[in-house]
Amino acid sequence: MTKQTNPRLGSSFESWLDEQGIREEITAAAIKSVIAEQLAGAMKEKGLTKARMAELMNTSRTQVDRLLDPANGGATLETLLRAAKIVGRELRVELV
Repeated sequence: MTKQTNPRLGSSFESWLDEQGIREEITAAAIKSVIAEQLAGAMKEKGLTKARMAELMNTSRTQVDRLLDPANGGATLETLLRAAKIVGRELRVELV
């Protein structure tokens, strides 16, 4: 009895990203997107507008727009921590 292999079985998506040299970029964008979505959801739950969030963070509404923009990866950990605290959440970062 011959064992057949699947001709469509290839490398993992992560391997492909590594081969393309874009794994870190894609991972960072995905993480930022999730954080932006979670912040926006928490703001909605608390009834916070972008203007009020900016006021509480002692920053501009433009900065809050950048923070909530999944395509903008320039948010600092300090900014993310302040935003999380204001919406009653905790930011967790870990190395695995």
